[in-house]
Amino acid sequence: MKDNIEIKIAELLFKSNKTLSIAESCTGGLVSSVMTDVSGSSAYTAINFVTYSNSSKMRYLGVKESTLEKFGAVSSQTAQEMALGLIANTDADFALATTGIAGPTGGSKDKPVGLIYIGAASKNNCRVLMQSLDSNLDRIVLKKGFTRIALGFLYEFIIGELDNE
Repeated sequence: MKDNIEIKIAELLFKSNKTLSIAESCTGGLVSSVMTDVSGSSAYTAINFVTYSNSSKMRYLGVKESTLEKFGAVSSQTAQEMALGLIANTDADFALATTGIAGPTGGSKDKPVGLIYIGAASKNNCRVLMQSLDSNLDRIVLKKGFTRIALGFLYEFIIGELDNE
């Protein structure tokens, strides 16, 4: 069996009988696709969303309009609210949320192309990771890079949470 991160995550979820929900913006469903490429993924997949628009982040994930206005869709605060909203609205054991700028447009000096915030949550904890990849990378390459970073962060988060049970 391949030793891919998605397989490692699936094994953790299977063994612990836990579920996962995912909300994606900048990754456009790629994280969900990778996680559901694992055979038997219906056993741990709760509900996944692609919440590209601000209105979908508010409606389905409970992100506050004030958060979006004050910090923007691409922010630590939004990633945290996305992940916590998933836990609250889907009753999953774990949640993963991505929000960032895959370009080539949409970047700024403060928030360049290649920036991603990733939120991971459980019923007891939430953490956010910020990462920046090379802004000159192609959009598809950035989305794939964001996905690998998000899955690595999720794996470490789940390990930590299961160790604390």
